[in-house]
Amino acid sequence: MSHISVLLHETVDALVADKNTGIFVDGTFGRGGHTRLLLSKLDENARVYAFDKDPQALAVGAALAAEDPRFEIIHASFADLSEELKARQIEAVDGIMADLGVSSPQLDQAERGFSFMHNGPLDMRMDNSQGLTAAQWLLKIEEEDLANIIYQYGEERYSRRIARAIKAAGEMTTTAELAEVVKQAHPKWEKNKHPATRTFQAIRIAINKELEDVEHFLPQAVDMLKPKGRLAVISFHSLEDRLIKQFIQKESTLPEDHGWGLPQKQVDTRRLKKIDRVKASEQEVKQNPRSRSAWLRVAERLAP
Repeated sequence: MSHISVLLHETVDALVADKNTGIFVDGTFGRGGHTRLLLSKLDENARVYAFDKDPQALAVGAALAAEDPRFEIIHASFADLSEELKARQIEAVDGIMADLGVSSPQLDQAERGFSFMHNGPLDMRMDNSQGLTAAQWLLKIEEEDLANIIYQYGEERYSRRIARAIKAAGEMTTTAELAEVVKQAHPKWEKNKHPATRTFQAIRIAINKELEDVEHFLPQAVDMLKPKGRLAVISFHSLEDRLIKQFIQKESTLPEDHGWGLPQKQVDTRRLKKIDRVKASEQEVKQNPRSRSAWLRVAERLAP
């Protein structure tokens, strides 16, 4: 299945607002759908920088950079946003977007080892040029730590018995082996959901440090935005969405007044203004079922 960009027009339209030039960032290039639409809306003086860790995405990005001199692809996580942009003498940008979902090619290509639907090597790394594979990581991690990760990142209520079964199974090299171990250990399956869904999600999030990267990315994004610059982030599961929601809420709310009745001027530390929260339309969900759980949150940088 080719990758279909989720909430494509909603994200790009919210990001550019009324601008047609400036410096913009796509924190998760993927296969470049959002970036291409963004470039089509900008003039010849604009610049777009995109980040990705996936070697296949980087190859697509390199091809786009060869076609369009306004664009550059950066081999790094968006958690390194400030460092990478400042290395390019960029101190502030006009908009930053990120799509936190795993791309369809990553899920559908068996050799990437992300999915229990396609048997392949137990890998799951976004950047498969470095770091531990899922197979290596599962051998190394302690049972209690694995159970906690499956519970926290997969929101799996049977995390302890699943972790026990995985550790008892010993070395596994394929996604099918892991899926079968989880299936046998799982006492109660959710309707229309494979019993390994939550466990695979949890392991993928842990290996790729997905939530840690989001936590590092969000404050850097606000730091890098110019006044009236927009931040647009698409999330696909509750853990990510909660992080983004709470971050925007904190950055857009006046701090509590703890003056204990004493007259004093309250310091306004707000850096963001909430703009929108958008869910995929029924029509988009019909065309692309993976958009069903997607939420787009948009915020705008306030003047310091």
